[in-house]
Amino acid sequence: MPVPDSVAHLPVCSVLDALFTALSSPGTAVLHAPPGAGKTTVVPLAMLDAVWLENKQILVLEPRRLAARHAADRLAALIGERTGDTIGLRIRHERIESKSTRVLVVTEGVLTRMLQSDAELAGIGAVVFDEFHERNLHADTALALSLQSREFLRPDLRLLVMSATLDTVPVASLLGDAPVISSEGRQYPVETIYLPDNHTAIEPRGLPAFVAQKIAALLEQEAGSVLVFLPGAGEIRQTAERLEALLANTAAAGIVISQLYGELDAKSQSAAVRPAPKGLRKIVLATNIAETSLTIEGVRVVVDSGLMRENRYHPGSGMNRLQTVFVSEDSADQRRGRAGRTEPGVCYRLWSRTRHQRIDRQRRAEILNSDLSQLILELAVWGIQDPAELAWLDQPPAAAVAQARDCLQQLLALDAEGAVTTHGRQMASLGITPRLAHMVLLAAEHGCLDRACQLAAVLSEADFLPRDAGADLELRLDAIGSGRGGRGARVAALGRQLKQRLQRLQSDSRPSDQYLSAGVLLAFAYPDRIAAARKGNGDFLLASGRGAQLAEQDRLAQQRFLVVADLDDATRNARIYRAASLEQEEIDEWFGHLVNQRASVSWDPEAERVIAMETVSLGAIALSQQRLARPDAALVNAAMLEGIRHGGLGKLPWQDKTLGVIAKLEFLRRVQQDDEHPQAQRIAADLALPDLSQHWLLENLEQWLEPLLSGQTSCDALRSINLHAAIESMLDWDVRQKVLKLLPEFIEVASGSKIAIDYRSEPLPILAVRVQELFGMTATPAVLGGTFPLMLHLLSPARRPVQLTRDLEGFWRAGYSQVRSELRGRYPKHHWPENPLTATATSGTKKQMAPRNR
Repeated sequence: MPVPDSVAHLPVCSVLDALFTALSSPGTAVLHAPPGAGKTTVVPLAMLDAVWLENKQILVLEPRRLAARHAADRLAALIGERTGDTIGLRIRHERIESKSTRVLVVTEGVLTRMLQSDAELAGIGAVVFDEFHERNLHADTALALSLQSREFLRPDLRLLVMSATLDTVPVASLLGDAPVISSEGRQYPVETIYLPDNHTAIEPRGLPAFVAQKIAALLEQEAGSVLVFLPGAGEIRQTAERLEALLANTAAAGIVISQLYGELDAKSQSAAVRPAPKGLRKIVLATNIAETSLTIEGVRVVVDSGLMRENRYHPGSGMNRLQTVFVSEDSADQRRGRAGRTEPGVCYRLWSRTRHQRIDRQRRAEILNSDLSQLILELAVWGIQDPAELAWLDQPPAAAVAQARDCLQQLLALDAEGAVTTHGRQMASLGITPRLAHMVLLAAEHGCLDRACQLAAVLSEADFLPRDAGADLELRLDAIGSGRGGRGARVAALGRQLKQRLQRLQSDSRPSDQYLSAGVLLAFAYPDRIAAARKGNGDFLLASGRGAQLAEQDRLAQQRFLVVADLDDATRNARIYRAASLEQEEIDEWFGHLVNQRASVSWDPEAERVIAMETVSLGAIALSQQRLARPDAALVNAAMLEGIRHGGLGKLPWQDKTLGVIAKLEFLRRVQQDDEHPQAQRIAADLALPDLSQHWLLENLEQWLEPLLSGQTSCDALRSINLHAAIESMLDWDVRQKVLKLLPEFIEVASGSKIAIDYRSEPLPILAVRVQELFGMTATPAVLGGTFPLMLHLLSPARRPVQLTRDLEGFWRAGYSQVRSELRGRYPKHHWPENPLTATATSGTKKQMAPRNR
């Protein structure tokens, strides 16, 4: 079919020969064509006469339903036909085609479904990926599957990737070093005006008012219609309301205000794209849906907020959330280009030139920040368990792949090896997210298909109730069930279409006459988001362990249990947007398989005792708790040991004699390493000593202490155990006797007193004795057969320390005279001889020792 005369002048026509040569051999190509070049309208029609096409169909993929519908209508109009004849359309919930259709315009998700049904794409001669720079997940998936189909099944299948702003080198490499064909664009000059650098940043809440005032002022300065880019439907509606108020009763009465965003019905979207009625100007308030593939006649002014909504996946929460982000440079250029399609224009960017220098050059591929459960399910249906088996422009992140695989196995879509199940195949064929597909299939088994399909439709679309309506999903189901019009009616229609799709899959489906609450249905899809009230006031704990928060005035805030469908990605107390209530009885009836009953025996450090509880839980939620009457003895012992480790060995009922044994052994182990006392070291080295240090005892409680336990649950109850026997049992009888001989408990001094040796002091054992009791002695008291002198703590008659020494003879010679002079005045009743070596040792006063002196 020749290119229609009305578009034969477009720049892309000059590169058609080179493009078709590339598609003839090697059969893949990349077409880089700026806005206005005519790639979407010219290339598919020109391809129809290609010899290599052999009268097969051409698939043209568009990234959005609006773009696909607009492209199909435009192509059909160029050849004087209606959509559905030579040019067909197949998008979600809409199919307009016939036996004569040669060019079928589809969205990428539709191509994936076609490939899953027929991997060879029989009857398809070429697949054209338009506006591929948008890099949505469906486009990457469809291209990866198409490349493998071409490699193994259809080497004659032609693949063409087209874009205005894409970096062509990596794409050409992915397509097997495909030729890159570049076309000029048909872009009229567009003046770009930025906000001044000193302009205060626009707060998100203030954006609608700022934009409305900006547009009102521009209507007096600029001619032509205005296209305004805003981040979402909410901002569009608010801006429209403010703008209507500003323009009321003014000279600008000839203004038509249109809204354009994805959730609008097809009729409203088409009306927004049509040129303004004759004699009127048009203001189109749009999301990034109007960035590419659309030409709105008469637009010569673009106002760009620089913001867009992007679906981002947060692995920590396991959720997708729409986030408001700044556009990339290529998106900003696409938006700017809308002003120069039919005449010179102007673009007002609501950010500064300095800010523009900091924005990303290209948008981030959706595959890098999305929930990949749908992708992994599609690959499993395709027969691939490892995404690395396919060719990707960006490999799916391993962590997101693993998380998606775990989710699908929990939903019974994949088996333990990662292969798709029959249930998984049915889930994939429904064309909704895996969780919602699982919910619908499960609900169908229980005869509640109608409500499940309606709920799936509600959750698949943007919320149609105002923000102040609260989070309750039952309100949404009631709204669409009542038959009221508006966006709710559209959601209801989508629910009916989903039901019909499932009934086609399951010819033996049960009657849908059972009632299940929205909470039960939602928990089929999101069992990990069952939530329990924690502290009242709308504070909840999810089964996954996350905290979540409802506004106190929300009707669900006082419920005991919820199931959460939608919440933000905050790490603490995420805000709940949509949810449904759930009753305890419903948990017992439907989700008993998720409930765990376990005995937990643990140490309570505050009560200093073992606490044995039986806990019934659903994930992180404790449904009930009660004390265990007869806990497992081994668990009690383990908890006791943990408590002792936590509190230290001081919690045990030690006797002094036991601590003395441990101290003696630790002293001997130190002597074994003591080179300063070689004789003592040799004696100690002959002893096979166990390690009874505090560290060893704590680390090895199971070895020496646990055999002594018999169900004690507190430190006080440990008083009955015989620690001394336990410690001594770790010593051979022979070693024990040698230790008693080498390290006596007492030493008899010159006064005749038996003084206890303190082996618990470190690093040396201490003999604390009054000076008077050592008169006449020259040798320092020693242990280990007299080879290791003790540390003497010499005391006053009042047992206060006056001197430390390990050399008693040296003390008499050099230190005693000063000690004598200090003590004789303080203790005059005691004997303080000038020569201590010839004096009689005593433990008493002068009066007490007088008879002995006589």
